[in-house]
Amino acid sequence: MTYYSQAKFSLSAPDIKHLGADEGIEVAFAGRSNAGKSSALNTLTKQKALARTSKTPGRTQLINVFELDEQRRLIDLPGYGYAKVPEQMKIRWQQNLGKYLDTRQSLKGLMIMMDIRHPLKQFDIQMVRWANQKNLDVHILLTKSDKFKHGAAMASLHGVVAELKKLELRASAQLFSSLKKTFPDQAKFLGKLAEENAKWRYNYYKRLEAMDYSEK
Repeated sequence: MTYYSQAKFSLSAPDIKHLGADEGIEVAFAGRSNAGKSSALNTLTKQKALARTSKTPGRTQLINVFELDEQRRLIDLPGYGYAKVPEQMKIRWQQNLGKYLDTRQSLKGLMIMMDIRHPLKQFDIQMVRWANQKNLDVHILLTKSDKFKHGAAMASLHGVVAELKKLELRASAQLFSSLKKTFPDQAKFLGKLAEENAKWRYNYYKRLEAMDYSEK
């Protein structure tokens, strides 16, 4: 059993007031409502139904908490953007999301899911920029990478990294597929960051800068 497979559901909160004590370490999962966030959580934890998946994007309306141990948690945030719900509900979700990201002291890292076919939408960019301002580590999963052939997928990854650099935003990125289980171990980046291993973090970014994104 891997460390992440120990994850178990703890609670669902309609807002930050109903979350548990603001202590320990939390890594939050965020993304557009159709980016495959729940599927990614299930893949990373090697559990088929830890996070509920739905054919209707936007069903994650609460802040869902999954405990790894007494002091470490994975947080599944409400999806943003696509959900077919009343506008008033969308606004309330975004307010809850903003308050959690802005005030939660135990939040140490952010994992952002982006559909590889539609990366770096406006709100995605805003999320990365906000996290940079908060000095949080950010890792991007380009989900559904199985939709592309290898060369096209690598080109998309290269384009995302180049655009982040152009926008002067700090975030690492990788290809990810819940269907093909692409790079599930590398996707545990933020779990390692949550342990605040500065040497590991430095070496990771050095390797990222040296990566050859050309098709092998």
